[in-house]
Amino acid sequence: MVSVERPDLLPDPALSREAMESLQHDIAAEAVFENDLSFDLATVTQGPLSTPGEEPPLVAGVDQSFLDDRAISAVVVSRGGEVVERVYAVTDLSIPYIPGLLSFREGGPIVDAFEELTVEPDLVLFDGSGRIHFREAGIATHMGVVFDVPSVGVAKSLLCGTPVDATDDLPEGARVPIEADADVTAAEGTVIGHAVQTRQYESSSQSINPLIVSPGHRVDADTAADLVAALTDGYKLPEPTRRADAYAEEAKSLLDG
Repeated sequence: MVSVERPDLLPDPALSREAMESLQHDIAAEAVFENDLSFDLATVTQGPLSTPGEEPPLVAGVDQSFLDDRAISAVVVSRGGEVVERVYAVTDLSIPYIPGLLSFREGGPIVDAFEELTVEPDLVLFDGSGRIHFREAGIATHMGVVFDVPSVGVAKSLLCGTPVDATDDLPEGARVPIEADADVTAAEGTVIGHAVQTRQYESSSQSINPLIVSPGHRVDADTAADLVAALTDGYKLPEPTRRADAYAEEAKSLLDG
């Protein structure tokens, strides 16, 4: 079981919108957008699922599927690409999706799933934003601070901020910094994440959109992008969240069967 280190910052869906936003300001103040890792980056960042030298970290991916008014929160933990543990929890949802307040809808279900773990991840990748958020407190930041675990947000679309260059038709391996703008509480021009092109068609009229990667907690923006690139192995999504997505759908099928 992973311990909740900051119970005072747990997402409460019963709060008013004003109180939720106020709590997010508190979370952002506690978040660390610099590297504070318990593992050697080289065990991950020297290549896809790399494991040179020392023992690689336990990396968890988190994703959810939905069945009626319930969330199925899945956590898949791997070490060096090998799955160590898979857990899920089923939780009733109490509020609708509100842009910028995702953690108050899905954070509680994620906490329930983490309570089922018997191992403690060294790094967690979330399907959602981290610092690329109006108040610098997306779900990866919120959960990272609550559990005090290094975390990265991996989103499929840009919530806020401004890319420094075009992000259309990027070649595989490219990344474009995303800076804070007037919609973000960070100082304007601060790099709050990257558009990361993990996969692209070699020659096609179609194009794959980049992932929007941002630091959640105890990771800086460049390292967050490095980790996602290194943990991607032939698919658009990095392996941790790809596996969590597949497991959430597997659990949904069992429950709906």
